[in-house]
Amino acid sequence: MKSINPDDFKVIGKIDLSKIPTNLFNGASEDDKEEKLDKVQTKLSELQDVMYAHNRYGVLICLQGMDTSGKDSLIREVFKEFNPRGVVVHSFKTPNSTELEHDYLWRHYLALPEKGKFAVFNRTHYENVLVTRVHPEYIMNENLPGIEKVADITPQFWENRMEQINNFEKHITQNGTIVLKFYFHMSKEEQRKRLLRRLEEVEHHWKFSPGDLKEREHWEEYMQYYEEAINKTATENAPWYIIPADDKEMARYIVAKIIWEEMQKRTDIKEPQLDEKVKANFEMYKEMLKKEN
Repeated sequence: MKSINPDDFKVIGKIDLSKIPTNLFNGASEDDKEEKLDKVQTKLSELQDVMYAHNRYGVLICLQGMDTSGKDSLIREVFKEFNPRGVVVHSFKTPNSTELEHDYLWRHYLALPEKGKFAVFNRTHYENVLVTRVHPEYIMNENLPGIEKVADITPQFWENRMEQINNFEKHITQNGTIVLKFYFHMSKEEQRKRLLRRLEEVEHHWKFSPGDLKEREHWEEYMQYYEEAINKTATENAPWYIIPADDKEMARYIVAKIIWEEMQKRTDIKEPQLDEKVKANFEMYKEMLKKEN
């Protein structure tokens, strides 16, 4: 397998999604990809243990992509070696009545990772500039001042939201949250195949929703708004990565490798050292415990 360089997927300038491939062929076999992922899984789980002891950073992994792009299975495979206490997954769906009584970022603040832990947002705060742009009528549920009808939602409204999201991410990164954002770049044809599989294979029937087909009708709009959102919110502190997602196994490995490589840049993450006075008395402590027998 050819080496994976995280910088090849990082957004560092303006992107055009139509020119970015949705499949990365590097000659890897299924066994090869699985073996590589297994190794990174183990490294990440060991890193998480150290992070938990270090207790200075939280890590927020943001996953965005169209329906069937592989977010759920990636979470299952990439984080399965983690200690359950060290990772929490949040799947953000339509805001409930309580959440709608607050600003749109409120529920995301509540779900931020504790120090020493990972949080995975499966669909994220970016739904508020993606789904709501395709369906601006959803904004009416937020009961915002000055927004009495859909026609009141101007282009400046969306510009403001992008700025608010940038400020949100700047605030949390300056206070110890490491943010990594991944867009699963899947072709429309690959989505068609995966939706068909859900209809044809009994064990996948439960995954299918007629709403998937309805949203598929808006594919071009979603691509436009994803591209705009990524271009306006890709920052050094909260970078976006475009992951070719037609090959689920490869996508999982790429994401895991990027997380691992990015975390290696935080050279201050180390297990805390015991107080020298405590270490000097180890023999005495051992004798105390032995005498209890």
